[in-house]
Amino acid sequence: MDRRRFLGMGGCAATMLVLWQTGLGRADAAYPFALSDAEWRKRLSPLAYQVLRERSTEYPFTSPINKEHRSGTFTCAGCGQRLFSSKTKFDSGTGWPSFWAPLPRAVGTSRDFELGYPRTEVHCAQCGGHLGHVFDDGPKPTGKRYCMNGVALAFVPG
Repeated sequence: MDRRRFLGMGGCAATMLVLWQTGLGRADAAYPFALSDAEWRKRLSPLAYQVLRERSTEYPFTSPINKEHRSGTFTCAGCGQRLFSSKTKFDSGTGWPSFWAPLPRAVGTSRDFELGYPRTEVHCAQCGGHLGHVFDDGPKPTGKRYCMNGVALAFVPG
C-alpha cells in the first residue's frame, strides 16, 4: 500500500469516528418547546435529564411505567407532549415500556450509531427529548416495538 492510499484511508477513518461520536443523523432541529440546559436540569430529575437530554438509557425493569395498565396516555416527561395511548402498550419482556404505535405526529426518528451500528432513535416531536428506539420485532398490526425509557415518560390516566 502506498503512502497516499494509507493517509487517505486514515483520514476517512478519522472522519467516520468524528461523525459517529457527534451522532450523525441525530435530529438537532429547532423544536417548538425549547429550554436552556440550565432550565432542563432544573425541570428534570438527574436520571430523566441523562435520558432525555443526553440520550442515555435507564436500567431495564426499573420503571414503574412497566406495571402501568390503566387506560390513559403516556406523555413526554420533559414537555408533556402526548406520545402513546395505553391501547398500544404491550409487554415485550425487555424490561422497558413498549408500544406498537405512537400517537399521530407525536414522535420523530433519526439514525443512532451509539453502539457502532445503525438503530432508529425515537425522540419527542415537541422538545426533541430522547425517548428510546424503535425495532421491527413488535406485534401486529404494525410489527413495531417502540422500546421507551420509562423515566422519559409520564402517565396521565383517563
